[in-house]
Amino acid sequence: MFSFFKRKYEPRPIFAALGTDMHCHLVPKVDDGSKCIEESVECLNTLKAVGYNKVFITPHFCVPRFPNREDDILRRYEEMKRQAIEAGIEIELAGVGGEYRIDTGFKPRLDNPRFLKVADKYVLVEFSLHQQMMGCDELIFDMQMKGYEVILAHPERYPYLNVLGSRMEQLKNQGVYFQINVLSLGGFYGEDAKKRAYRMLEAGWVEFMGTDTHNTMYAQALVDLSHDRKVEKVLERYDFLNKTL
Repeated sequence: MFSFFKRKYEPRPIFAALGTDMHCHLVPKVDDGSKCIEESVECLNTLKAVGYNKVFITPHFCVPRFPNREDDILRRYEEMKRQAIEAGIEIELAGVGGEYRIDTGFKPRLDNPRFLKVADKYVLVEFSLHQQMMGCDELIFDMQMKGYEVILAHPERYPYLNVLGSRMEQLKNQGVYFQINVLSLGGFYGEDAKKRAYRMLEAGWVEFMGTDTHNTMYAQALVDLSHDRKVEKVLERYDFLNKTL
């Protein structure tokens, strides 16, 4: 099979301890993730090689950059799944969720609920990487009142949030689950995000780990990370909820 990247290392299956990747962007041409089915297949094969056996794909829903519709995403996901299976992938495509940016388009979606959920249970939400929109906490509370289980994507990447401060503590006490990106542990997003991720782990504030794989550059970084003994110890030490999905 044609490969988008040359391997520096052979993959090690250290992520078998998680089993399931619940955050990635591998439906082609719907966001800033995969650009074609060949790239999606390459990434899925890499996820399998580093130990994952199941994956939920979570395209962006973000106004105005990615104004996706749930019905269209479902259609595109089913077509991607068909093509990926025909290409011989061995990892289970368990379903499609969404990564919903809390932005100006979020409240209308909440008023007429139509979220794509991970494992038919969780809604993955994200904040802007630059500035949190006013009223985020209230919108999350409204989601919970409607019966949704909310996961906040990669809180270690929000520089304006004190990683163990009162705002984060409020969200945790409110029942929001936290998901960090495994690549943060290797410094993929910089040293600040790496330090914040490890501080959250040490505090016991992380329920889920996601790859947030967008393309083959992320896939190569996962292969490299599979040789990181410190990350391997994290996976052995903590009991993440990925295995329940």
